[in-house]
Amino acid sequence: MNRSYVGGLHSVKAALKSSASEIECLYVQKDRRDTRLRDLQALASKHAIETREVNRSMLNELVSDVQHQGVVALLRTTSSGVREDLQAFVQQLLAGPRTENLLILVLDEVQDPHNLGACLRSADAAGVDAVVVPADNSVGLTPVVRKVASGAAETVPLFQVTNLQRALGELQDAGIWVYGAAGEASESLFELDLTGHVALVMGAEGRGMRRLTRERCDQLYKLPMKGAVSSLNVSVAAGISLFEVVRQRD
Repeated sequence: MNRSYVGGLHSVKAALKSSASEIECLYVQKDRRDTRLRDLQALASKHAIETREVNRSMLNELVSDVQHQGVVALLRTTSSGVREDLQAFVQQLLAGPRTENLLILVLDEVQDPHNLGACLRSADAAGVDAVVVPADNSVGLTPVVRKVASGAAETVPLFQVTNLQRALGELQDAGIWVYGAAGEASESLFELDLTGHVALVMGAEGRGMRRLTRERCDQLYKLPMKGAVSSLNVSVAAGISLFEVVRQRD
């Protein structure tokens, strides 16, 4: 049984709504009077979750790397919150009654928790079905990731795969077209047809996609850059790319 802490008003509210059965306790800053905190306490009470009023210093110790805003939830889970069987998940979606084409975001060794959190937030807004990361050299669902994601860490399925290239091949076998973002690509994002089943691949901070990941993609694309800066932050590039898919499908 794993235990983790989630801090921040948005993150805790999302956890209470989507994973209440996994919350062991809610810690609330005792000298803080906030309507939003009282609402969270009422929601916790509705799910029979114990609430404890504690000093701010204790909250700081529980989630030292995030702004907790006076509330922290203790989660008990049988896993890290990250899923593993991507292939079965995709096949289930494809076999279901849904009419929308799949949209998957793949992050190749993104290690900054702020970037993963921002990508999850954009993924939720764009209706992404799953976010995929390698099991090694990638950040997981840390308190910082959950805080930055503002609830999206609880709504967007996150998959860790042991071999990213093999996982991309399985997506391709399922009929999903894999597009990779690369500055050296000749075709622009806005020239692609993104209306079918699509997986968008983003590289890590600084060095971009690994060579084998790049070679596994069906096609590479670039974001047209008009200024002096040669590249964008991975979370910004992901947001632009995802919403081009949304624009085309709408």
